[in-house]
Amino acid sequence: MDKKRIAITAAVFAVLVALVYFQFRTWKTFDWATFWTETHQINKMHLVHGVLLIYLAYIFRAFRWKVFLRPVRPEVSPFALVPPTIIGFTGLALLGRPGEFIRPYLIARRTSLPVSSQFAVWAVERIFDIGAFTVLMVISIFMPSAMPSIPNGDEYVARFREAGFMLIGVVTLMAILAWLAARRGEEIANWFEKRFSHWAANLSQRVALRIREFGAGLNTIHGPLSLLQLVLSSLGMWYVIALAYQEVTHSYGVESLDIKVSQVLILMGSSMVGSMVQLPGVGGGSQLATIATLYHLFDVPKELAASCGIMLWLVTFVAVVPIGLLLAHRERLSLRKLSKESHHADETKT
Repeated sequence: MDKKRIAITAAVFAVLVALVYFQFRTWKTFDWATFWTETHQINKMHLVHGVLLIYLAYIFRAFRWKVFLRPVRPEVSPFALVPPTIIGFTGLALLGRPGEFIRPYLIARRTSLPVSSQFAVWAVERIFDIGAFTVLMVISIFMPSAMPSIPNGDEYVARFREAGFMLIGVVTLMAILAWLAARRGEEIANWFEKRFSHWAANLSQRVALRIREFGAGLNTIHGPLSLLQLVLSSLGMWYVIALAYQEVTHSYGVESLDIKVSQVLILMGSSMVGSMVQLPGVGGGSQLATIATLYHLFDVPKELAASCGIMLWLVTFVAVVPIGLLLAHRERLSLRKLSKESHHADETKT
């Protein structure tokens, strides 16, 4: 592990320690016996259903990537993309951000395509992820029956609606930038490279490369049918993930966690924000954000909120690890080696 990664890990660890300290300080008393009792009494079949739904979401992801590959590799089956997808998310779960590039790197190797082309697809995929989740999230925020039925929803309605308008603005801006990158990506990249090369040559070249890659990734969307398939698969995937969240909350069999799908999306949003502060293989940020949302917004008792927050993380983020490790072992792949190779491939492009 290089010095930069050590420093980032140390900083994330310090932030998580502070968050844990302030969370438990506000609670002052925490009944561990209640925590373990609530955890042991969950309905295991709901958890199984949740895990199966998460794996179904990976199939949605593989199908979506197949749509991106159709112009250059029409013969590739979406099911052939499922193993590298699962292995990639296993690397992300165990290694954290250093494992992000494993998936596009593996797909590039499997399809005999340039690594840069699949990194471009990976970048465009983020747009569809953010856009699809935003659509579902905004619908849930502005749905008349969603917020008022949340125990403490009235207190947060204005804030959530402001966040909804902000999300709409962000996605609109991203759509405009994507359109510009597709139409005039090379011109924008050249301008950026020349404009800033005198004071940050390496940075300007790297940003220009990303703009070109992003534009190339958008060019994989051929026609309205492909765009429609990408939109529908993205919406379907995030809805399936929301159903997995609901299965976990319902596994406790208590009224406070009998959460509707429209409300689950708000819980997912808090988890995604918290995931920006994560330790490899440990997590931290997503669990704390989920626990805080359950406790403050849904009025779930603290012990139950802590148990549910951890269980949601295990089902939606960690459940991929056993199958991912099995697939990696069968194909004799080292996740750490793949992570290093993928980052090296990314760095050598510049």
